[in-house]
Amino acid sequence: MAQNPTPKITIDNYLDSHYIHRSNWLRAAVLGANDGILSISSIAIGIAAASSTRDPVVLATLAGLVAGALSMAAGEYVSVSSQTDTENADITREAQELKEMPEIELGILTQIYEKRGLKKETAAQVAKELTQADALGTHIRDELGLNDISQANPIQAALVSAASFTVGGILPMLVALFAPMNLMEYSLYGFSVISLGILGAIAAKTGGSSIPKAIIRITIWGTLAMGLTALVGYLFGVNM
Repeated sequence: MAQNPTPKITIDNYLDSHYIHRSNWLRAAVLGANDGILSISSIAIGIAAASSTRDPVVLATLAGLVAGALSMAAGEYVSVSSQTDTENADITREAQELKEMPEIELGILTQIYEKRGLKKETAAQVAKELTQADALGTHIRDELGLNDISQANPIQAALVSAASFTVGGILPMLVALFAPMNLMEYSLYGFSVISLGILGAIAAKTGGSSIPKAIIRITIWGTLAMGLTALVGYLFGVNM
């Protein structure tokens, strides 16, 4: 009976299987969806606490959904672009230093490897060989601490954040559209806590972290945010 051949494992396939390779898009997606659920729910709860009619609640959630998605996209793009600009400036500076003082840069690289546990002679040899192979790439990775995992894409981060915020925000908006007004705040809170718990579980599963810890963390902070918003609505509420 023929046996199935053992699948060939390459270094690229092995590295891609690690959770850390999902960190950039996962962070943007979780942040966007969490903000969408929490922001729109908090807005709706605050307005519902101050109003006896549905229209102000729906209008506020719709405005919050549009403004929040655009804000998330702009914020992520600007933030990641600023980080990328700083990284590129450091890379340019490193390339110039390698041209002007290669021996000093080689010594710095040797010291880095010594601090990581290599003997001085071994560290010097490793630094020399890696410098010969790819001097700039080696210094970018080992001196500046930059790699493909840590370098985020501004456009990707913006699109993921905006899309996930929209998806997260639509869910409490549907509750605002169809839940009975006399139960609006309780419906929004219950739905949002469940949604946040599911989001926390999905994020933890995708990222390989503790599911209970993620659910507890996101639920506690979500409850606090919605509770404070409802309190503001009650304190400053008017009949609408």
